Amino acid sequence: MVFTGDEFGDGAEVIQQTLKKSNIQASFFLSGNFYRNKTFRKIIKELQNDGNYLGAHSDKHLLYADWVKRDSLLVTEKQFKQDLRANYREMKRFGISKSETCFFLPAYEWYNSSIVNWAEEEGIALVNFTPGTRSNADYSYPEMGGKYLSSQEILQSVLNYEAKDPNGLNGFILLLHIGTDPRRTDKFYNNLDELLLILKSKGYVFKRIDELLN
Repeated sequence: MVFTGDEFGDGAEVIQQTLKKSNIQASFFLSGNFYRNKTFRKIIKELQNDGNYLGAHSDKHLLYADWVKRDSLLVTEKQFKQDLRANYREMKRFGISKSETCFFLPAYEWYNSSIVNWAEEEGIALVNFTPGTRSNADYSYPEMGGKYLSSQEILQSVLNYEAKDPNGLNGFILLLHIGTDPRRTDKFYNNLDELLLILKSKGYVFKRIDELLN
C-alpha cells in the first residue's frame, strides 16, 4: 500500500493511526512541497517512527509529460534531475538518505521512458501503482463530473478486482492519497480501516515497497 502527497495532508493523522492500529507499515511518496510544509513536520516524523517507507514524489510536483501525447516531454533532463535532487534534499532534513530510499513514484503517476532512464541515471528506480482498481480516484471531487467516484465506489472497485483476478491482490501496489482537495467531503481515508480489515481477513500481508520489490 502506497500513499502520495503534495499540497494536501488532511488524512495523514487518520492514516497514520489506522496503520498503527492494524500493525501495518506502508510507503509514502511525498513531494518536496510536502516535506517543506511546517504543518506536516510532526506527522512525517511519526510516520518515520512507525517504520513506514518515506520516498520522493518530485520536489515541485511537476507534470513530466503531456496528458495526450505521452511521449512529449514537458521538462528537460536538467529540470527533472534538479527537481528530483531538491526533493531528496528536503528528505535529508528528516534524516532520510537517498541510499535508503531508492524508489521514486512520479508526480501525477504520469511519466514516459525518458523519465525512467533519467531516474536510473540518478540511481533511482521508478515505481507506479498497479492498474485495475480505482483507488487512485480518491483525489476526485463532485465538481469533476464523471471523473468523481464516491468512497464506496472506490472500495468496491478494489474488492471487485480482488475477487475476479486469479492472483487476487498478491504483489499489488495499491495507491491512495494522504490528503485531498477540500471539495471532496467523502474522504476515502475514513474507509481505510474497513478496507484493511477485509483484506487482512482474506489473509493478505502488507509490505513496504522496498520489501515487496527487494
